Amino acid sequence: MKIYTRTGDKGQTSLLGGTRVPKDHARIEAYGTVDELNSHLGMLRDLAGGHHGERIIGIQNMLFAIGSRLASGNEEEAERFKVPLVGEADIAELEQAMDAMDADLEPMRNFILPGGHPAVSQAHICRTVCRRAERRVVQLTASDPVPEVIVRYLNRLSDLLFVMARHLGHLHGVADIPWKPRG
Repeated sequence: MKIYTRTGDKGQTSLLGGTRVPKDHARIEAYGTVDELNSHLGMLRDLAGGHHGERIIGIQNMLFAIGSRLASGNEEEAERFKVPLVGEADIAELEQAMDAMDADLEPMRNFILPGGHPAVSQAHICRTVCRRAERRVVQLTASDPVPEVIVRYLNRLSDLLFVMARHLGHLHGVADIPWKPRG
């Protein structure tokens, strides 16, 4: 199978069911940003030194499902292609993982700066890309129906990535870097 099809050479692409839309359509921005997050998570998994690998792979699989759901023109198409939907149990799993990691950490007393170790920095990059993906999905909801649970999952995932950044710092022996405002 060839990777190139030439069908997008004029600035359009196909959704899962075949509907053609411009490449700058809000739906493409939404699932493209989810795809970008997934790539950054791959780098995080590589940098994390064996920590949280299975959890990250699980999240990456969920993001593929979310991206496929967003690439569907509507819910009927998603159902026809048997695209899995994120559920409340997936959100609860993120919350449980956060609670478990947080139990190992000192309470936060300041805002913290990203950095200190490549894995910590990459987790913060993932967090910020996740927030952008969330914004893009919310933007899409203004014009197209999107399952609300997707927004909630991305919101909770960005929280998890923040806690994971701190937890990776803890595992690598790197202290949080407090933000010191001027004045």
